[in-house]
Amino acid sequence: MTEDKAMTLYQLLNEVKKTLQQSHSHPRWIVAEISDMKVNYSGHCYLELVEKEPEGKEIRAKARGTIWSSAFRVLKPYFETTARTKLEAGLKIMILATVEFHELYGLSLNISDIEPSYTLGDLTRQKQEIIDRLLAEGIFDMNRQLPLPDLPKSIAVISSGTAAGYGDFLDQLTGNAYGYRFHVRLFQAVMQGEEAENSITAALERIFSHVNLFDVVVIIRGGGARSDLHCFNSYRLSSHICQFPLPVLTGIGHERDESIADMVAHTRLKTPTAVAEFIIARFRAADEIISTLAESLRANVQAILEDEKARLSHLAAVCKPLVSASLSAAGASTASLNARIAFASRTLLMKHSTMAEKYRAQLATSVKHFLLEKEHLHRMLRSRLKPVCRIYTDGLLHHFHMLEEKTNYLDPFRILERGYSITYLNGMAVKDPRQVKTGDELESRLHGGKLKSKVINNNT
Repeated sequence: MTEDKAMTLYQLLNEVKKTLQQSHSHPRWIVAEISDMKVNYSGHCYLELVEKEPEGKEIRAKARGTIWSSAFRVLKPYFETTARTKLEAGLKIMILATVEFHELYGLSLNISDIEPSYTLGDLTRQKQEIIDRLLAEGIFDMNRQLPLPDLPKSIAVISSGTAAGYGDFLDQLTGNAYGYRFHVRLFQAVMQGEEAENSITAALERIFSHVNLFDVVVIIRGGGARSDLHCFNSYRLSSHICQFPLPVLTGIGHERDESIADMVAHTRLKTPTAVAEFIIARFRAADEIISTLAESLRANVQAILEDEKARLSHLAAVCKPLVSASLSAAGASTASLNARIAFASRTLLMKHSTMAEKYRAQLATSVKHFLLEKEHLHRMLRSRLKPVCRIYTDGLLHHFHMLEEKTNYLDPFRILERGYSITYLNGMAVKDPRQVKTGDELESRLHGGKLKSKVINNNT
């Protein structure tokens, strides 16, 4: 084969282009999933379309798609209004497109229309498949079967800390007109977009590690597009809510569209504010029950007191003549008893007075003898101790005199009086010639004063 008989790459691709133009000259409806989507500064929308294996996530076909700005300005709002979801990556769509082929840029699809009903039906189908799976696993109703505390005081909240819905929830809860107080702890999470599912699930797992601290879990977010509910229709998040050990309350902000998370939660409410009102209503209901019971108790106690008062009045009327008769009979007996007690008391006092006088005389005599014996003993001890103390004191004085003489003998200044001297180097006494070196200045202390000298030679 010679070079003049071979085709160039451009010629081959040009033939492919002509063949495609002849066989695919008319637009066709195509079903594909958006794996990536970008809108450039000029308003053109560029899509990456894929088709996956029916039973897996492996891609078996891929193509580029383009929606020119003139068409995109019309198709996007029409699709999102009808399908009630954003046109974004992850959606399955049905498009009307013509096949385009360029020798340099390859194959692409020029999209001129999108059928929103297909996407709406596909989302509904996916949602129903997840509901069927949760039902088949027997966990769909698990969270709704948990008992809801009458007074849910400790609340774990999953939300974005900067979301207006979270602010509305806190304002409504903490500013309630009844003065109820709550412990609220925020577990931050991304509440929409591709990261939302993992973020909310991670927040649930963090709450689970402190599950004993809380009464309920609240998942709240503000309003938004229907597509913002994608994460709340996921199997993973919904199964976590189903099996969570605390009641889960949702206030996702969509009245028209109920997500799977709403369905499996213990209680679904329309908005974050509605969740706060629901919790306050629980406290208000318990408060009213307590008030009713308190009023009933007060009325019952009052009735009992009235009955007892009437019974006591009746008993007083019956007992009054009986008590008067008993007191009269007891009066005579009491007078006789008083006389007997007075006579016995006088006799007993006279007897004890005589005995006390006798004991007082005996005690005075005993004390006198005791004091005389003590005085004799003291005089004898003084006479014996006086010479012993004098001998001991003389010995101590002699010992002190000896110590004083020894101290005076060892006094350095007394030594100086005998002609000796003390040599200092830098304020320290020199005890060894090796402490000094040639050139050192020395100071000598004599009895009559001080001398300074300089070492000329040290032959030590």
